[in-house]
Amino acid sequence: MQYNRYITCCYLTVLLCAAAANSVADDSSESESNSKWYCDSTDLCLPEGELPPKGGNTRAQQQFESQRDCRLSCGKYGSIWPMPTGDCSLSHDRVHFDPWKVRFNVVAPNPVTTQFLRETNRLFVSNLLKECTRNCTLTASKEVLVKATVNESSLNLDWNTDESYMMVVRTTDTASFVDIKAPTVYGARHAFETLSNLVTGSLANGLLLVSAARIHDSPAYPHRGLLLDTARNFVPLRYIRSTLDAMAASKLNVLHWHVVDTHSFPLEITRVPEMQRFGAYSKAQTYSRTDAVNLVKYARLRGIRIIVEIDGPSHAGNGWQWGPSSGLGNMSVCLNRSPWRSFCVQPPCGQLNPLNDHMYAVLKEILEDVAELGAPEETIHMGGDEVYVPCWNHTEEITTEMMSRGYDLSEASFLRIWSQFHQRNVEAWDDITRRMYPNLKDQKPVILWSSRLTDPQHIEQLLPKERFIIQTWVGAQDSLNRDLLQRGYRLLISTKDAWYLDHGFWGRTNYYNWRKVYDNILPIAHDQVRQVLGGEVCMWSEYVDQNSLDARIWPRAGAAAERLWSNPKSAASLAQRRFYRYRERLIARGIHPDAVIPHWCVLHEGQCL
Repeated sequence: MQYNRYITCCYLTVLLCAAAANSVADDSSESESNSKWYCDSTDLCLPEGELPPKGGNTRAQQQFESQRDCRLSCGKYGSIWPMPTGDCSLSHDRVHFDPWKVRFNVVAPNPVTTQFLRETNRLFVSNLLKECTRNCTLTASKEVLVKATVNESSLNLDWNTDESYMMVVRTTDTASFVDIKAPTVYGARHAFETLSNLVTGSLANGLLLVSAARIHDSPAYPHRGLLLDTARNFVPLRYIRSTLDAMAASKLNVLHWHVVDTHSFPLEITRVPEMQRFGAYSKAQTYSRTDAVNLVKYARLRGIRIIVEIDGPSHAGNGWQWGPSSGLGNMSVCLNRSPWRSFCVQPPCGQLNPLNDHMYAVLKEILEDVAELGAPEETIHMGGDEVYVPCWNHTEEITTEMMSRGYDLSEASFLRIWSQFHQRNVEAWDDITRRMYPNLKDQKPVILWSSRLTDPQHIEQLLPKERFIIQTWVGAQDSLNRDLLQRGYRLLISTKDAWYLDHGFWGRTNYYNWRKVYDNILPIAHDQVRQVLGGEVCMWSEYVDQNSLDARIWPRAGAAAERLWSNPKSAASLAQRRFYRYRERLIARGIHPDAVIPHWCVLHEGQCL
């Protein structure tokens, strides 16, 4: 191989300047000490001063310059997060290198995948530079030659995408070689993320790389998500992008964007500009069509889908109030009614009118705008939770129309009307996607929250399993997941008493620490069909905005990321030291994760928990 054909990172100069301002600052107790570190037989990284007497349990003769250096290969998975699901072997030897000397060779089937991987290379180098402790420049560095080979030409990212990869690192007298092979660009992207976990800053100039490694890896679940609510409290775009960066570092691959709710409708709908005009908190607190398109692109380069949720029929108020003045009638009812407890589960109230044909026409225009934002294979989340039947039952135009159509006012009748709302919107979605993407083979299923409509005793009469994926938000001991799996439904899991990251800050809810998040085991389907697609941790924003967003989500969402990628059989206690190093990487990348333990305990492994 003629390595002069490797693509040189011409942008490194600019990135190095930025890295100098944001370089990782080692703890003073480590950076100012000449102490050597050792990996013991229990996979603890210990400084010389904490070693047991001779004949103890240290792995003799292997010295490391710092705790982070030791942590790269101490334990089977070193500091890789999330841990690989296949073979993983890591050398205790190191390569001292200069990121200027990293060269890339991309082997891909077409220009689109080639360009994707070149962008991946750029992001990888940017992350490498953030690991530099001091000056990245190292005069005597060998070259690090990275070859990435991808087989498939498609950029599709959905529940059927192969995100696996294989990576081999080897070192000779002249250079270090990294060979990445993956079916898709997304598997290759994950491989580069893992490769960044094999690197840390040197106490001198430059970086340290594990000199030899062999890793086979693939995710346990195809849907590894984070829900972000930006409707209750508006979140500026740069904070959403920062969230996507942290997701990429965690190999999470779905941002569930809860972008509209009763509180506000900040998303621009080009076909129905009234939605944003009447629904946004202010002109400054909006997402334009261009903003949304660029955000989808930003996410995709980081291996992340954005699934937009347009909630309904409940959680739909502000943004919908212009119907009467435009001759369209009441598209939403119970709007901002008080006392709110009589009309909804949370103020402000608002619930779509399921018997107003004009509402369906407007909603179809909204769905068409959303369909244009995503890739052809993308689906939509249609909400569907917390419908408050008394709102409809106390709205005369709805009850009168129901009775004129032969319904009584029983719960069963309201459930039927509610079901027809979703069925009608799925038909609209099908019509939209058929027109936009006539070559699609199958109609895409849509996602709904669990609700009264998904109760096992009547879901099969109301929601066909072929068209609806149910996102459950019940407690870990609730029987709903088991009951729906037995009936053949596909599920996304958002365990309310483990993965609701807003809990513990309001009412009688409890805070779930990272260990609780990590140990949340997903239900198992007992047939050969993959019914549990994965899950999502949820960041509802009643009590969070951009000023507290990072610390509320991170690093706890990373604990869920390992559950969804690796589905480990071991408990959080065996992952804690990798988790602490993962948190440090987030900090290096500009994220502001919450503290999870005193820093003394990080530095003195095995002496706290």
